Amino acid sequence: MAGNDTQQILINHSSKDFSNDLSMAAETNENHLLIIEDDQGRKEFSLEHAVYSIGRDRDCNIRLISQFVSRRHATLVRLPREHNSHSYYYRIVDGDAKGKPSSNGLMINGRKMPTHDLKNEDEIVFGPQVRAIYYLLKNTQRSGQTDASEYDITLINPGMTEDIED
Repeated sequence: MAGNDTQQILINHSSKDFSNDLSMAAETNENHLLIIEDDQGRKEFSLEHAVYSIGRDRDCNIRLISQFVSRRHATLVRLPREHNSHSYYYRIVDGDAKGKPSSNGLMINGRKMPTHDLKNEDEIVFGPQVRAIYYLLKNTQRSGQTDASEYDITLINPGMTEDIED
């Protein structure tokens, strides 16, 4: 029972109001990405909200298609980094937001864990053939600047190519 209380505290710790999720992502120059593989293939989720429910239930924010996944398998919670108020990370917690754990738990980077602060390229296994990889993409460009390669085009002079009919 103490474990469930701990999970509830971990989730409630994130009760800050992040009313403008998209502008916060733009300020941080970070993108949080979750790539899911389940029975229906690969799906990509850009993480921008404060809380996500993950599981088999139709009402989950991130739905997993597999009979081996709990209806409310895990919860993702966004938390601010202590050293930088404009930067944040995601914590994954086994079970629903009320502290009820999933049936099979979470395997994170090969270890069974009830909770974990996600880092770039962490692998989360929800069940057989159902997994996710988390990516933290740091954008080094400042807003308003563009990369020169964005406009790189190759011009081909018609005289430079050989006729296919030859």
